[in-house]
Amino acid sequence: MSSGKVGTSGASAMDRMNGKNGSNRLRGKNGARETKKRGEPFLTGEEGGLSGAEEFIGGKHAVLSALQSGRPVHKLWIADSAQKQWADQMEAAARQAGVTVQYADRRRLDQLIGHDRHQGVIAQIAAYEYADVGDILERARASEEHPFILVLDEIEDPHNLGSILRTADCAGAHGVIIPKRRAVGLTQAVAKTSAGAVEHVPVARVTNIAQTLESLKKEGIWTIAAAGEGSQLIHELDLNMPLALVIGNEHRGIGRLVMETCDLTARIPMYGKTESLNASVAAGILMYEVVRQRKLAGGARA
Repeated sequence: MSSGKVGTSGASAMDRMNGKNGSNRLRGKNGARETKKRGEPFLTGEEGGLSGAEEFIGGKHAVLSALQSGRPVHKLWIADSAQKQWADQMEAAARQAGVTVQYADRRRLDQLIGHDRHQGVIAQIAAYEYADVGDILERARASEEHPFILVLDEIEDPHNLGSILRTADCAGAHGVIIPKRRAVGLTQAVAKTSAGAVEHVPVARVTNIAQTLESLKKEGIWTIAAAGEGSQLIHELDLNMPLALVIGNEHRGIGRLVMETCDLTARIPMYGKTESLNASVAAGILMYEVVRQRKLAGGARA
């Protein structure tokens, strides 16, 4: 897990944790932090909308998920050499979605998408649409679960973002928040690595991560920054609560202002000589610690 410089937020959060009730939970007197008043706007600078121009996606899982999700798909190309069983399955899904299917030489698919890692099937799709942060919160409310959100501070590698989205979907996270600048967006490389999870996990793109975290805190959500020098081990914290996990950049870790905005810093135990974990691996470990604790608690509802 990439580490970032820990600000003063760790100490202040520890003070809150060790308040009058001596509890090791990040909670207020009645088991929840103070929230913003009903009806107040959610101010984050969040920006929905499309990720860019129309593009191609490739790969069996990514294309099939796009077809089954109801996302606009304009045309499907399948390689002549594709295995008949899965090609028939793909064609049937396309026909059901009303999408035109064309068989072509594999080299033609290479030319269309710009590489040969498409597994013999590509689709022309509309640009990915970003959610708003409010959409993610509404999804959590509809599930009647504590909000479980991933906040990614300038993740640059599309394979890391795709892997994080895939794990977020498997772990039941309600959504992912990314910054508009200095970070990878929802590209076709991200979609392929996510194995279709990009179709199921809402991704909000915001102008200012620190400001968004402050707004989440007003919604009663506790924010935990994952850093190599975090103040506590992740499994020592009570994660069965409204939660946003913050993961930093692959090289620089979490930015200073973002770190200082978080309620608490936490770390993954490390016992070998390697100093850090890949960002997507660290995110997976953190997410499944949340799953483990909530499962042990019997899937506690908000």
